[in-house]
Formats: sequence, structure tokens, C-alpha cells
Amino acid sequence: MVTLEELDKIELFKGLNDGQLETIRKFCQKLAFNRGDRLFREGDPADFLWIVADGQVDLRFELPGNRPTSDQTTISTLSVEEQKKRILGWSCFVPPHQMRLSGYCGTRTCSVIKISKAELVALFEKDPQMGYVVMSYLVKVVGFRFNQFQDEIAKSKGSEILNAW
Repeated sequence: MVTLEELDKIELFKGLNDGQLETIRKFCQKLAFNRGDRLFREGDPADFLWIVADGQVDLRFELPGNRPTSDQTTISTLSVEEQKKRILGWSCFVPPHQMRLSGYCGTRTCSVIKISKAELVALFEKDPQMGYVVMSYLVKVVGFRFNQFQDEIAKSKGSEILNAW
């Protein structure tokens, strides 16, 4: 069970009052995984918002014939240490509503909070201020991830340019 104290520590929910947190808490599931367990698969319907509560989650792409637990296919590691890197599954709010990568437990154990997108949307329709707070933060997460991606591409392309000389 997820507590109000846990939700209160998540940056995504900063600015929400106790009543709003309690409403969200009712729709939260806390799940535990062991190293190498898959939380979701690339291409699965994105029906949930996920929050890393403990440990770390590795986001990986899966190549045909490769072992899905290969560290070589890890794109990003998410953990509680960096707030913007503990939220995943925001594709549930973006068409075509599919997971773009697979999620795996990257530490001995990890736990996540899983929240139904359908339930969140219903809450946001009833309480637009709650929706504004949460979606505003998600936009920051998406922007942060986009900047990370750009930095990685720049590093990669930069080294390709240097190697070509």
C-alpha cells in the first residue's frame, strides 16, 4: 500500500493538498520486482504511469535474437536519486499510447508505484487544478529526457566527426 508520506515526497505531486493526494493514493499500486524482472515490454499498451519508489529501473530496447536483459541495450536508468528520472510511462498520455522501451528491474530489488492512466484522467476531469499540477510536471520530465537525448546524440555525432578526421 502506498502512503500519503510516500506520495508527498514525489516531485510530481508537489503542490497537491492532502485531500488530492489521498484521492490519487486510492488508485496507486505498489509492486516489487527482482533483478532482471520485466515490468513492461516495448510495444505494450501504455495504460499506466510508473514511479520508481526504490532501487532502479532500466529502460531497454529489444533487438530480435538478443537477450532482453543485456546491458548493451539499456538506454536509461531511472531511480529515486533524481526526481525527473523516477517517472516513466508518460507515453500513456501521448498517442499512440504504447510503451517505447521495455522496463527491467536493474538492482537486486526495486519497487514501483503504478497508477492507472484512466483513473488519473478521470481525477483530472473532476479536479482540473490537480491535472494542471501533474501534467505541468510531466512536461518538465519530457523536456528533461529530450535534452538528455540531444546531449547523447551530440556526444555520439561529435565523436563520429572527430573519428572521421
